[in-house]
Amino acid sequence: MAEENQVAENTEQTPVEFQIQRIYIKDVSFEAPNLPTIFHQEWKPQLGFELDTETVQVDEDLYEVALHMTVSTTLEDSGDTAFICEVKQAGVFTIKGLEGIQLQHALASQCPTILFPYARELISNLVNRGTFPALNLSPVNFDALFVDYLERQAAAEQSDETAVN
Repeated sequence: MAEENQVAENTEQTPVEFQIQRIYIKDVSFEAPNLPTIFHQEWKPQLGFELDTETVQVDEDLYEVALHMTVSTTLEDSGDTAFICEVKQAGVFTIKGLEGIQLQHALASQCPTILFPYARELISNLVNRGTFPALNLSPVNFDALFVDYLERQAAAEQSDETAVN
């Protein structure tokens, strides 16, 4: 029985804690350089979308994750810019009990998944206030992006090893 208790004590892990401390807008910009003349052209938009994340460790077990989103729209026929919308949505998260790949996954996938709806709503509101047609951005699968990143990283490491040998 003493052996069973000792085994149980050795297999206990640090409890995982994941908490949102704050969610906030860090930076926002909306430009519509060709207003109002753009409204006299046929509306055939070409949408550009860029997405990036940035993580900073603020304190022990405390991380700031920022989601950068840029949406730009040009008109197909003229190439004129209709609008450019840039949002930096951020949050501070307490993450305890995770290390290595699990911590990376939380910071690169779970935190951006929480932040994305806030950024998407802000972009939609800004575009609406510019009196452009409604813009509804599709959800982003941050888990799939993280897996893709890991696969590209593994392939790069493998090609580096092959080049050395």
